Amino acid sequence: MATVHHWTGLEAKALRLALRLSVRAYAQQLGLAVATVSKWESKLANTAPRPDTQAILDTALGRADAAVHLRFETHLSEMTSPLQNAGLRRVTTAGPRAWEYESWADDLDRAVVALSRQDFVFADSLLGRWLGRFKACELDDKGLYLFARSTAMLGDLRRDQGAVLGPISAQYSYAAARAVFSRLDIPRRVAQLDLSLAVVAEMSGELETAARTYEDLAVDDRLSHRDRARARLWVGTALSKDGRHDYATRVMLAATRDFEDLQEPDDWSVAHQKLALARRGAGDLTQALHFIDIARSSGTTETPMQRVRLDTAHGHILLSDSGTRDDGLLVLDAAARTAAQYGLVHQLRSIEGIKAMSEGPTGPRQR
Repeated sequence: MATVHHWTGLEAKALRLALRLSVRAYAQQLGLAVATVSKWESKLANTAPRPDTQAILDTALGRADAAVHLRFETHLSEMTSPLQNAGLRRVTTAGPRAWEYESWADDLDRAVVALSRQDFVFADSLLGRWLGRFKACELDDKGLYLFARSTAMLGDLRRDQGAVLGPISAQYSYAAARAVFSRLDIPRRVAQLDLSLAVVAEMSGELETAARTYEDLAVDDRLSHRDRARARLWVGTALSKDGRHDYATRVMLAATRDFEDLQEPDDWSVAHQKLALARRGAGDLTQALHFIDIARSSGTTETPMQRVRLDTAHGHILLSDSGTRDDGLLVLDAAARTAAQYGLVHQLRSIEGIKAMSEGPTGPRQR
């Protein structure tokens, strides 16, 4: 719900429009003179109601339903845009107002949930609502922080969609977010973006570069213990993709112990999934099945991405044994359908690659 910390004629007019009242009806509802409301409408941000009138406006907004609040935010946004509809006069603004900061933060929380469910369209609309409204040069530090978080989240969205490189990609968004967090001097966020950029490098095939960055970040004090453990696990992932399966296994086992000590069951399960793929690459199918069984019995499969990743790893291992090949194809086909349904392009490409190369001795490597 919108909150106004200081009313001007601009907010007062936006509320009238949101309530869908005439100037006269609005004045009557508030218990004010028509001339007072007319003054607000003519002077907008250049006039402010008296303190007692501000309290009346607070009450009117507070009693309004959700639809009125949404219309209020929309009208106020349109009225503070660079070009006003009335005569297209240029106006200057001081960036987001207090209620916009709150709404922006709320939308980021909603975008996190949407991304976790792979609802890319809704997440994109929530992020685009703010990234398209403000430019970084218009924002104070609070606005810049929200801008950088939104941009980083857009990178997550692009990465999950498989848009890794290019002008509209995860790499581009991560780099832009990193620049803003560097400007704000928030080292932890900068290091997290370095980790995300290393994931992009790995996904694009730059395995040595990714492994070196992961190794550096695994001992970087800017990151939390959990993020450092993840970096260590991803060192093993890059090594395994590069064919160094035994070394990768040792690194991953160390990361698995870290997750156990940190009491992070989801990461612990993912680590066993990665271990399973590393052992499959080494030709040790007994250990691969052992680790994937642990991952399947302990892992979270609440989201499409989690299900697809786990099923892809399981199907990949089953496909490596002629005795379980048919079962592997069935598991991969189910994973492919889910990936296609939710637009998980990178995962779908991995599945297709695994199936296409299944006649080879080891098959393809995938994250």
